[in-house]
Amino acid sequence: MNPLLKVHEVSAGYGLGSVLDAMSLHVESGEVVAVVGANGAGKTTLLRTIAGLLTPTHGQIYFAGNTISGVPAHNIVGRGLALVAEGGRLFPFMSVRENLELGAFVVTSRVEKRRVIDEMMTLFPILASRSSQMAGSLSGGERQMCAIARALMSSPRLLMLDEPSAGLSPLMLDKVLDMLRAVVKSRNVSVLLVEQHVEDALEMANRAYVIERGCIVKTGTGSELLNDPDVQRAYLGL
Repeated sequence: MNPLLKVHEVSAGYGLGSVLDAMSLHVESGEVVAVVGANGAGKTTLLRTIAGLLTPTHGQIYFAGNTISGVPAHNIVGRGLALVAEGGRLFPFMSVRENLELGAFVVTSRVEKRRVIDEMMTLFPILASRSSQMAGSLSGGERQMCAIARALMSSPRLLMLDEPSAGLSPLMLDKVLDMLRAVVKSRNVSVLLVEQHVEDALEMANRAYVIERGCIVKTGTGSELLNDPDVQRAYLGL
C-alpha cells in the first residue's frame, strides 16, 4: 500500500544553491511525523518543496499515489495538502472570519463553506469569540490557532506545520499543541511537523526524522529518538 506522502530522493534549493540532498521520507495516513534538526538544516525548504513553492531539481514527490512535483501550489492545496507557514502568515487587516474564508477557496458551495467555518469555530472556541476581530490584533497563540484553522478550511488529508511554536510562551505552546492533538483525533488528518522544540515534537510524533545539512541522519519512532543519546546530546541538552 502506498504511503499518503512519499518524498523520493528529492534535491532542492534556491538559485544555484542546493539545500536538500537526495532526501527521502514518507508519511502514512493517520500518522504524525516530525522533522527535527538545527536551524539551516533544510526543514523549511523541505516543506516549501512539498507544498509546491519550490520545484525539486531532482527526485519526485508523490501524494495519494500521484506525482505532485512541479504542480502549482494552489493545485496541491486542492488535492488535499495544506501548509501552515512559520508565523501563520495571516492577513492582519482582515477579520478572523475573513481569514478563514480565504482558506476555503477550494470549496465552491456556500453552504459547505459556512459548515466548515462553524466546525472551526467549534474546534477552536477562542476564534468564535474573536470572529470579527482583526487578525493582526490577536495574540501569538491565537494567530497560530487561526492559521491552523484556515489551513483546515480546505479539508486537507495532510497538514504540514512549520515551527508552530515560534514566538509563543511555553503555556501558549502547550495550548496550541493540545489543539493540534484534538485536530488529529477529530478529523483523522495526517501531520508533517517541523518544530524547534524537539522534545515536544518527538513526544507527539509516531515517527520522526532528524536532518542535518539537507540530509536525513536518523529516523525512528518518536520515543526511540527521544531516548537516543545523540539526539539527547544535540537537541535536548542532556
